[in-house]
Amino acid sequence: MNSVRLSRRMNGLHSSAIRDLLTLTARPDIISLAGGLPDPSFIPRERIAREIDSVLTDPGSVQYGETTGIRVLRSVLAEREGARIGRSLDPAEVVVTHGSQQALSLLAQALVDPGDVVIVEDPAYTGALQVFRTAEAEVIGVPLDADGMDVTALESMLASGVRPALVHTVSNFHNPRGVVLSAERRIALAGLADRYGFWVIEDDPYGQLWFDAPTPDPVAAHSDRVIRLSSASKVLAPALRVGWMHGNREVCAAVELLKQGADLCGSSLTQQVAAGLLADEEWFGAHLSELRSRYGARARALVSAVESEFADRVSVTPAGGGMFCWVQFADHGIDTHALLQTAIEHGVAFVPGSAFAVRADLDSELRLCFATSPEEALQDAVRRLRLAYDDWSAQS
Repeated sequence: MNSVRLSRRMNGLHSSAIRDLLTLTARPDIISLAGGLPDPSFIPRERIAREIDSVLTDPGSVQYGETTGIRVLRSVLAEREGARIGRSLDPAEVVVTHGSQQALSLLAQALVDPGDVVIVEDPAYTGALQVFRTAEAEVIGVPLDADGMDVTALESMLASGVRPALVHTVSNFHNPRGVVLSAERRIALAGLADRYGFWVIEDDPYGQLWFDAPTPDPVAAHSDRVIRLSSASKVLAPALRVGWMHGNREVCAAVELLKQGADLCGSSLTQQVAAGLLADEEWFGAHLSELRSRYGARARALVSAVESEFADRVSVTPAGGGMFCWVQFADHGIDTHALLQTAIEHGVAFVPGSAFAVRADLDSELRLCFATSPEEALQDAVRRLRLAYDDWSAQS
């Protein structure tokens, strides 16, 4: 049989290493620290069920809706996001998408031509890498440190003549590094966007999941050249598939046009559910507080276990929020991709650093997710990981 001819954009496009790993780690004998999955027991299923019963009394909840999202949800989001960026936000400036991943994909179609430069953090969110590579962009990485994107390094790139169409940042509790872009760097990044005329995509699914202190003002508070994305997946439920974006109206109109061709509209039912939950400020505030407390306890348990089991053999990013911590082995000769197979044999899984690499050498690094499992399981998982490391080191 002749091979199927696919479009050129499929050349070199591969499935996410994390998605492939999730299939393997579905085995009940493996404690997975790999996927960024909320704990199902933290998802407010009873509250969602009550909201579904309520919204189903409205015939519009099971009908087609506006491409940009139902008005009531856009109004709720405009109020919430406007408070975060410090200015009044019109609901017309908000576009509701099928998760924030769809917003990222549509923005790439609207703003990136084949061959355009797109700058991402290195290590990078794998979903962003897939989107920009599908758009046939030239993807360039800029380093990260404890304060997020190295904006000085970015400025040097720009001064040398690099002209990106856009810069992508996961500003709060970075996936995979777990770091937060500092307030000073947010202002600097916004200033560079204004000076050089590129767009910033501020991707923020984790910003409300802080444990000790709220995150700085969004990058979008400092420039009109920022398109801000967020999602209900981490704070309510992934299955609602409710994400959103806001920013320049011309860009939002382009995304709306593309979305018409992609799915016509989202689910009126889940959007009404999300609107009801987000608008119930007393309930939602208490829900967020509980998430912060419970995920914070897990983050501390995981970091403590890594430090106890590995001591000075690793450095681990303190987890101040989000779902991930980043581990770097002091022995730069270790290959965490090779270590993964031994780890699976010991009943634990993680994501190797190389899965997130643009150009950086991340072979001695890995990402751990603390969100999905309780503290005792996290401690057991780290013990298994240390045993796997000992076995792998002895055989290497």
